[in-house]
Amino acid sequence: MGRHLRPASVLLLLLAQIIAQIQLCLCASSPVACIGKEREALLQFKASFTSDPSNRLSSWKGIDCCQWEGIACDNVTRHVVKLDLRNPCSPPSWPKFFDPPEECYSDDPFMRAPNVDSSLLQLEYLTYLDLSGNRFNRSQIPMFLGSMQRLRYLSLSQSYLDGRIPSSLGNLKNLSLLDLSWNFILEANDINWISQLESLEHLDMTGVDLGDAHKLFRVLNKLPSLLRIYLRGCNLHSSLMPLVNLTKVQVLHLGENQLTLPLLYGFQNMTSLVDLHLSGNQFDGSIPDAFRNLTSIQFLYLSDTNITSIPSWFPNFNKLVHLDLSTNGLQGPIPDAFKNMPSIQSLELSGNHFTSVPSWFHNFKKLKFLDLSLNGLHGPIPEPFRNMTSIHSLHLSENNLSSVPLWLANLKLVDIDLSMNMLHGPIPEAFRNMTSIQSLQLSYNAFTSVPSWFAELKSLVYIDLGQNELTLMECSLSSMLKSMCQLKSLYLTENKLRGEPFGQRELSGCNTYDLEGLYLTDNEFSDQLPSWLGQLENLKNLDLSSNFFHGTIPFSLGKLSKLRYLYLSNNKLDGTLPESLGKLENLQYLDLSNNSFIGLIPHSFNQLKNLESLDLSSNKLDRMISVGKEWSSIMPRLGFLNLSNNQISGSLSKYNVHIMPNLRSLILESNHISGSIPISLCQTIIGYLDLSKNNLSGEILNCWNHNLFHLNLANNQINGSLPENIGHIMPQMTNLLLGNNLVTGSIPTSLCQMELVNLDLSKNNLSGEIPNCWKDNNRWEEINLSSNKLSGVFPSSFRKLSSLLWLHLNNNNLQGELPVPLRSMKQLLILDLGENQFSGSIPLWTTNIFPSLQILRLPKNMLTGKIPSQLCQLTTLQILDLSRNNLEGFIPWCIGNLTGMTLNISSNQAKEELAYMLRDTLGAEPPEPEWNKEDVKEIMKGTELDYIKILKLVVNMDLSGNNLIGSIPNGITCLTGLHGLNLSNNHLKGEIPKMIGNMKSLESFDVSHNLLSGTIPNSMSALTSLSHLNLSHNNLSGPIPKDNQFLTLGDPSIYVGNSYLCGSPLPTKCPGDGLNIAPESKGNADDEGNKDKVERIWFFFVIAIGFATGLWGVIGFLLFKKSFRYAYFKWVDEKADDIYVTMVIKMAKLKKLMVLRNCIRG
Repeated sequence: MGRHLRPASVLLLLLAQIIAQIQLCLCASSPVACIGKEREALLQFKASFTSDPSNRLSSWKGIDCCQWEGIACDNVTRHVVKLDLRNPCSPPSWPKFFDPPEECYSDDPFMRAPNVDSSLLQLEYLTYLDLSGNRFNRSQIPMFLGSMQRLRYLSLSQSYLDGRIPSSLGNLKNLSLLDLSWNFILEANDINWISQLESLEHLDMTGVDLGDAHKLFRVLNKLPSLLRIYLRGCNLHSSLMPLVNLTKVQVLHLGENQLTLPLLYGFQNMTSLVDLHLSGNQFDGSIPDAFRNLTSIQFLYLSDTNITSIPSWFPNFNKLVHLDLSTNGLQGPIPDAFKNMPSIQSLELSGNHFTSVPSWFHNFKKLKFLDLSLNGLHGPIPEPFRNMTSIHSLHLSENNLSSVPLWLANLKLVDIDLSMNMLHGPIPEAFRNMTSIQSLQLSYNAFTSVPSWFAELKSLVYIDLGQNELTLMECSLSSMLKSMCQLKSLYLTENKLRGEPFGQRELSGCNTYDLEGLYLTDNEFSDQLPSWLGQLENLKNLDLSSNFFHGTIPFSLGKLSKLRYLYLSNNKLDGTLPESLGKLENLQYLDLSNNSFIGLIPHSFNQLKNLESLDLSSNKLDRMISVGKEWSSIMPRLGFLNLSNNQISGSLSKYNVHIMPNLRSLILESNHISGSIPISLCQTIIGYLDLSKNNLSGEILNCWNHNLFHLNLANNQINGSLPENIGHIMPQMTNLLLGNNLVTGSIPTSLCQMELVNLDLSKNNLSGEIPNCWKDNNRWEEINLSSNKLSGVFPSSFRKLSSLLWLHLNNNNLQGELPVPLRSMKQLLILDLGENQFSGSIPLWTTNIFPSLQILRLPKNMLTGKIPSQLCQLTTLQILDLSRNNLEGFIPWCIGNLTGMTLNISSNQAKEELAYMLRDTLGAEPPEPEWNKEDVKEIMKGTELDYIKILKLVVNMDLSGNNLIGSIPNGITCLTGLHGLNLSNNHLKGEIPKMIGNMKSLESFDVSHNLLSGTIPNSMSALTSLSHLNLSHNNLSGPIPKDNQFLTLGDPSIYVGNSYLCGSPLPTKCPGDGLNIAPESKGNADDEGNKDKVERIWFFFVIAIGFATGLWGVIGFLLFKKSFRYAYFKWVDEKADDIYVTMVIKMAKLKKLMVLRNCIRG
């Protein structure tokens, strides 16, 4: 009976198993919700986040948490096993010439939380946790993660974590992947806990500082299961022991560290390596021999490793798919050692010194990506590329290529980069048949025109023709967009294109237009903006700035709902701002500056919730917004607002600027704003505030917010005194600009406590002494206390300001002697102490004290003594003004050594020469200050002029109003860059230097009221720029020149007071002017004429006979003797060359000697 029951039992068992499986499947497919406790834990974790800009947590609602985004549950138990909240924008995975995903456009695409919430502990069955790319406010990695022992996958990459990595992570015995990369501020001194992760296969700590983890490699040697190690940029150095036991490792990334050769010898046992990254370390000229046996390598990254040669065994790497040897010292032809790479698909050799491509290069049948940019290739694109039909991406930028051959069209290129070469002429015909091309980069060449067929390249996605010399586009933008439906980015920036680029007023041809970026900035286009711009529905960046576009902004621009950047500045647009701009809800940056818009900001701007920067400066706007309208509802994210140089009037308080919650920069310069500064500004977070050039009045507030670092109230009517505690109420202040107001009182000593860079208190009514408490912060640029009523002496603490560039103390009541020990102020460019009461002699300032000084002004003081010859060492001087003092003695004979005055500063070449001069003197790059804001007064052309914008172009010397004696040194004529030379009102004798005609840049020359004698040099006629001349009240004699420039100098007052001058425009005529000479008698004249005629005939007859005899004697001999003829002419040629070279050398030496003698000896 048992035998009969056995089959039945088996059938019953099978039936039971089938029923169980059916029940299991039914359970799995039934809508059973997740575990309640775990759902509550997830909701608590969600609540810990303070921001979620990408709305990844918006689906976290309802009963079944297993259906929420980023959550996965076990099919049977319904326990949460996976939590994936990684940021989709980090790291980027899109191609480099495409824009990132839509959600990544925000400036803050990160989920934020104060820490990693402990509610995760309730997820006991969690095996996968990814929180990478979020922001956890520099909190520590929580200890409790070490108790989640079911975890197999843990990624906290790029999570802004801080503190020490907890050793409790070593409890995660099941962990196979650990990623803590790109948390730069983590502390990882003790990493012994890693050795406990016995299941670990993937370790990524890229960007974490492991410089003090001395046992790192010893710990890793204990983990033979490791397959992938990523330790790039970890500050590793060669004191670590070699990696010797990791024979299974397939991926090893140790790039951007400080590893050297000895440590790398441990790699010879890693025969399983497929991917090796060592870029950014330092090898000793060649690839280490330890790599010889790594024959499984497919991906090898050795860029920037100081490699200068390729070893003979390199063909062992015959499985290479990707090779990166960029930014090394390889040179000459590409080495033959690369021949044996049949599988190579990507080859990066940029940044070397390769000069040619070998003929065998076409053997790379699988090569898809080739980068030879930044090498020494020249001529046409190398011929070996002709048959490389597998190649898709070819990068040859920054070479010296000069032409593109027609055969290039035979390649199936998708991406080509030929930027920064020497290509010229029209866009090459070779591109015409490239039907697969998607990315075309031709910027920084010398192309001149875009042919009509260019619009037929329908596959193009990215075009960069910027920074060329394009003057002609045979295809309009409308015709290009009509066929290039896939085009995403078009750059035509910085060319010379003119006319109307948009073509037709209507746009058709594509169902949708993919264009996301259109860049036409810095051209000479003069079109109106077409309404079809509104059809580019995917447009995100539109830059039409710096052209001559005119008319109004089309209403259709309001349809560009995805637009984020709109730049229309520096054009000729006019009219009112259209209300439709308020519909650009995603707009972040709007720049309409330097146009002619009128009216006010439209009410519709209250819809621009994402606007962060608004620049409407230099227009004709008369109101910021209607009165009573609160700015809190308008542009709540706005951080930068520039409305300078408009016609805005009224009180600042009525505009409610303080309600704008995120405003950090407010620029209202050059308007008509009146009234006092509203106290409500103290409640803002504004850091940069410019209210200069208005009609503001009242006192300076003493309640500024602590974020304020730039305050410009210059050119108003601010009164009262500076707050005594100004150094405390403005702790972050770096630029305090209060010039040209009505401020009174003294300068408070608390100013010295501020970390200032620029201080301008000029043109006020400040009195008292300058505080003597200044300290150096290595950031000082300018101190301007000029045009006040300050008294006392030069503060000795100024000498500590080693970084100071400009010091203006002129037009005060300062007294005492000029300071000598200013050795620490070596960066000083301008020292202006004029219009004071300084006395004593001029200090012996030399180039050791002021190596880069360009302007020295000491006029209108009470200085005595001689002009020290040491001033001749200040070779970078452009302006020297010692006028209106009591100086005596001679003008230094070495005055011609002031080589900074030998340059015509208006020319680019002169600016470069001056930069070189400063570089040689300082031993470093010269400082680049903002000269446009500097203000210096100089007497030029007989009038005191205020130089501001063009100060850097002025070269002037003024020694007038002293008691100087002697003659004018000849060396002064070597200062050929001088625009103005004033030596008037002295006691100078002698003549005006004959070589004065060499001073071609001279515009103003005044030597009046001296004792000069002799004649006016005729060479002065060559001074074609001379427009102001004063030679009056001297002892000059002789005729006034009548040629060239003197024809324009017809004012008699120029020459008055010279008793012996004659000629126009003076009434005194020169001897012989207007007299007639009596003719000789006719008879005597005829006799003398006949006699002279006979003598001339005989003279020329004798000369002709002698010449013919000598000439034919030599020529006849040479005609019949070929060997003599050859030798003779060869000898003549050689002698002629010798004579010519000798003469040129001697003349050059003589000329140089004469110039040097004139300049030095005076």
